[in-house]
Amino acid sequence: MSLRKQTPSDFLKQIIGRPVVVKLNSGVDYRGVLACLDGYMNIAVEQTEEYVNGQLKNKYGDAFLRGNNGKSSRTRHWWHLCRSQHDIE
Repeated sequence: MSLRKQTPSDFLKQIIGRPVVVKLNSGVDYRGVLACLDGYMNIAVEQTEEYVNGQLKNKYGDAFLRGNNGKSSRTRHWWHLCRSQHDIE
């Protein structure tokens, strides 16, 4: 059996519609449901909650997060930053 190497984009496409946590350079975390993403790793999140230092600060209906806001600007690292909440908790 051969294992196919999965790209971060492939991984994110598999978790569309699932709860995610996105950690930004600023230290702010956004939690919500991954709605979609594009080739630049920009993502849309629904039912979004903003956390600062682990404390809930705001709730948004929808949020758009630019791909260059992640902790690493390199696409190959994004899958570490945007994961299913089930994998994190």
